[in-house]
Amino acid sequence: MDHISNLPDGVLCHILSFLTTKEAALTSILAKRWLNLVAFVPCLTIDDTVFLHPEKGKRDREDMRQSFMNFVERVLALQIKFPLKRFSLNCFTVVDMDRVDGWISSVLARGVSDLDLQIINNEEFYQLSPKWFECSTLVSLKISFGIDIGWVAGSVSLPLLKTLVLDWVMVSPTDFVTLLHALPSLDELVLVDVMWKDMEDVTVSSASLKTLTIKLNEWLYALSFDTPSLVHFEYSGLVALDYPVVNMGNLVDAQINFSEIHIKQLGEPDNPEDALRFSNVSKLFLGMRNVPNLSLLPITLQGLSMLIFVFTHTN
Repeated sequence: MDHISNLPDGVLCHILSFLTTKEAALTSILAKRWLNLVAFVPCLTIDDTVFLHPEKGKRDREDMRQSFMNFVERVLALQIKFPLKRFSLNCFTVVDMDRVDGWISSVLARGVSDLDLQIINNEEFYQLSPKWFECSTLVSLKISFGIDIGWVAGSVSLPLLKTLVLDWVMVSPTDFVTLLHALPSLDELVLVDVMWKDMEDVTVSSASLKTLTIKLNEWLYALSFDTPSLVHFEYSGLVALDYPVVNMGNLVDAQINFSEIHIKQLGEPDNPEDALRFSNVSKLFLGMRNVPNLSLLPITLQGLSMLIFVFTHTN
């Protein structure tokens, strides 16, 4: 007896939401009971690697790319009358970007609250449309891999957005500040390997931000934190040359893990210039001086010890 098919539609759709959209669509061949359930699934995961199987060379075939895009549009057309909670798009194959724009516009119009975009255009950084940053229902937004978000900063209206993840995207420091100031409900910010167009001075400024995770892979002249409500802070990667502003008066826990590159430079003999170059890291720790829980990874402690040693013997 097929006990699963006897479950209510809501339960079945919840189960299907844990599958990729292609896998969920394939269940329609099981029985008539499953035929149209994909139209009611509240979470869609579109992953072209599942559809195109790059290991089999399918992504190099134009007919397969067209079939993939047609499949996405058929699924979205099936769901057009129903609300959508989460939409995840992993697109690593060169497809028609105008059609991709249409997909995202469609899910935003349906009141999606969780949007996860990973789009790679082999020719250039993919530029997000400004209209994607005007959504009254979006609560979580993740943007990853080769996307340029700089030119949308002046037209942002995301009043409910609480979580923003930027992973390997391109933006200028000025546009980034404008973006953050347009997010009044922002609670969590994750910055991973962001490519800053201008590396002179980057500022993370948000009055509402509670949790900040930053992984820095580019040299910055200055990195400031104007985050008076920040509670949780995790910083890894490269050290900036200066930390002009560190406003973290409510910080509860912090974890610092500096890159091994700096440790190796500080460990070189007769090289006080490098130590002086990184001396401004003390401003970062001064701004966190009242944090109850501070976690320093061993390599970070090693670097700080070297820094103190160099200053002791050069002054």
